[in-house]
Amino acid sequence: MTQVAPIPEGFHTITPHLVCEGAADAIEFYKKAFNAVEMGRMPGPGGKVMHAQVKIGSSIVMLVDDFPEWGSIGPKALKGSPVVIHMYVEDVDAVYKQAVDAGGTPKMPPADMFWGDRYGMVTDPFGHLWSIATHKRDMTPEQMQQEMQKSMSENCPDQKA
Repeated sequence: MTQVAPIPEGFHTITPHLVCEGAADAIEFYKKAFNAVEMGRMPGPGGKVMHAQVKIGSSIVMLVDDFPEWGSIGPKALKGSPVVIHMYVEDVDAVYKQAVDAGGTPKMPPADMFWGDRYGMVTDPFGHLWSIATHKRDMTPEQMQQEMQKSMSENCPDQKA
């Protein structure tokens, strides 16, 4: 009997599995927005996608169409998502623009953040939130705390950090 790897090759410990109203369209959006490479798709009932995988950078993302009759609903049905999918890239500004040009909704334009990343956010057409970042400087927790307090006092004078 052949030994099977408990974590399949190419996967990380955590793999996002997105429910989308229109998974086939989501795959096309991710190709345009994030240079995703489709790894496979399995058709399901009614022409829906039962399972698909794309690779974005070094990570695999799984997708499925919504199937409300089975309790599988996406962010559109929920009127939003509390989950943010975070990705590190070489050039946050270029990837942010590419995602918006592909049809993503700007949520937060890229800016330098107190924790050392240049960071922006978009919402994809399927309701999923994506944060996009380029790491610019290594910082200690103490430096981040100081930068956060400075940022809060400059940008939110009524808030205490």
